[in-house]
Amino acid sequence: MLRQVSSRSGATWNATVTRVAIPLSASLLLWAASGDNLAQKTERSGKEVVDSVCFACHGAGVGGAPRIGDKKAWSKLASRGLTGLSQSALNGIRNMPPHGGNLALTNTEIERAITYMVNQSGGHWTEPVSRATPTAQRSGDQVVRAQCVKCHETGVDGAPRIGDTTAWVPRLKQGVDTLVRSAINGHGGMPPRGGLANLTDREIRDAIVYMFNPVMVVTGRRGAASSATGQDFAVVGNTAVYFGVIAAETIRTHSKEYPRESYGSPPSAPAQYYITVALFDSISGQRIDDAGVRARVATAAASGPEKALQPLTIAGSRSYGNYFAMGGTGTYKVTVLIRRTGSPDTIQTQFEYTHQ
Repeated sequence: MLRQVSSRSGATWNATVTRVAIPLSASLLLWAASGDNLAQKTERSGKEVVDSVCFACHGAGVGGAPRIGDKKAWSKLASRGLTGLSQSALNGIRNMPPHGGNLALTNTEIERAITYMVNQSGGHWTEPVSRATPTAQRSGDQVVRAQCVKCHETGVDGAPRIGDTTAWVPRLKQGVDTLVRSAINGHGGMPPRGGLANLTDREIRDAIVYMFNPVMVVTGRRGAASSATGQDFAVVGNTAVYFGVIAAETIRTHSKEYPRESYGSPPSAPAQYYITVALFDSISGQRIDDAGVRARVATAAASGPEKALQPLTIAGSRSYGNYFAMGGTGTYKVTVLIRRTGSPDTIQTQFEYTHQ
């Protein structure tokens, strides 16, 4: 787990940030085998259920069914609340058979379909989330590939395109948590939870992180006692800092994804972690590839040595990183110091990291 705790530029401290950052889940590489199963078990959105089941009658008002878009009819129905309407749909009413004639529909899918029809008819209901616990947490890239690409790949209706740092950095100045809340509630042309109601808050956060910088995916083995992953952002002055941690064991065992010419050879000592930092200009959105970056790791008991983060190139883009010893279970404070070319000041920001 990561948390940004403070930032400063030059000698002026900014207000302490107390938001808790949820770590990025395992990358597509580690979850590919379960991806298809997850997709099959995902409950459908309200729109999907309406398009495939309900529209046959509610599209044109067949047999007295309230027509989608009829504000007067649906306003009266909405006064019964979601519980009342879903009970009628589950049991069947007048010409409508139980479960809308499709017994494979779950209760949640029926509630979502009702919510969608209410909202298409002037309502402002929130689509229910799944009552079922996902079999596995989906990674940011999985969520983006399955759902977000529909708008963010080409920038539909002004949606910031995946990897367009110029578009994402100004939004990230508000803080990642603000973007997560916005995605949860929906805004503009984007429905709540991006139109996929069973997305968890953590999955939404990971998807946002991935869309900001899809090149740099932080990876780790879930369940292994000595590995953990995570990442976070900080915007200090005109610099956006993208911070991540990768277990050395992950780099050692996935040499194809983490080539030695970029990451070097992981130290043989136990409990080694690779701290990575990517920098962007918060005004232009351009990646910063000529800064001097250093970091030090401290626990409540002691502070480790300060090290330079060496430049590394990932998919043609410059980042910075180095290995640090981070054994044990406590919380680590990671201080990152940045000197941009042409600037007399050192930018400093601090993150908290806890193994999972």
